Amino acid sequence: MRRARILALVAAIPLLALTACGGSGSGDSTAGAAPAPSAAAVNIGPDQKRVRAEKVDAIAKLLPPTIVAEGKLTVGTTGDGTPPLSFRATDDKTVIGVEPDIAQLVADVLGLDLNLQTTSWENLFLSIKTGQYDAGFSNITVTEERKEIYDFATYRVDTLAFEALKSKKLKVSGPADVAGLTIGVSPGTNQEEVLRRWDEQNKKEGKKPVKFQYYQKAADFFLALQSGRLDAYLGPNPTLAYHVVTNPLFEIVGNVNGGGTIPAQIAAMTKKGSGLVEAYSAALNEVITNGKYAEVLKRWGLTNESLPKSEINPQGLPKS
Repeated sequence: MRRARILALVAAIPLLALTACGGSGSGDSTAGAAPAPSAAAVNIGPDQKRVRAEKVDAIAKLLPPTIVAEGKLTVGTTGDGTPPLSFRATDDKTVIGVEPDIAQLVADVLGLDLNLQTTSWENLFLSIKTGQYDAGFSNITVTEERKEIYDFATYRVDTLAFEALKSKKLKVSGPADVAGLTIGVSPGTNQEEVLRRWDEQNKKEGKKPVKFQYYQKAADFFLALQSGRLDAYLGPNPTLAYHVVTNPLFEIVGNVNGGGTIPAQIAAMTKKGSGLVEAYSAALNEVITNGKYAEVLKRWGLTNESLPKSEINPQGLPKS
């Protein structure tokens, strides 16, 4: 399924009910059934009318002088066609989604123009490491390994979901439910690590191993699911919850915290020691307090993934 087809399906629904499947964060998985959907009017056109925030001078003063002099915040994001995170609008050019919206709020509070740059997942990390980008807003999970090179300011709970054809009649509430199944994941992600930990547990208990299939593009794994080549796909909850609303053949069959037994969080990522993370976290806490953050999450149907406070470099997922 190509991006244009996905967007066409979404555009046909003026009031889109998005399933906000937040995990409990208290264990390896939540109940297999998704919570009740929350309604959100989603504008996927190029004229986004984003939620905006006012500059806060006391927070802007936390910025290094070089950034203040430039007057812009250069943010990297994938923009790779996976709603509602970071994807192209109906003009197939403008990058929209919850990640650009939150980046806009941070730039506003800091009194900077948002300079949004799209790139690949791999290049995103390199560009932040070299200082080409000031920050990454692209559904990036905090990990202990990444903290050695980058600083993080959290802004969302990391929740994963299993998606499958309704005809499969699957329910995933724990490791035993994936034994022997063919499951798709994106390589090098925390969802792959969660699935591998489940698989190792199953094998130790004498259960059948998971058959791993790797995908980089949403269109590819959606097609694999529809054709039956996959029993299920494990990925970021926002992307999959958005997809099942646009296609009645599919459903969310289970949720798991992004860190499995360890609570995981999504964060703005910046070069370690750049002096920027304090400003990002303060800006995020400002919009959490004034309600702008809640407006953005509600707009994209992700209220259940909200955080009460942005933290700097919290405990991340352990090294693999």
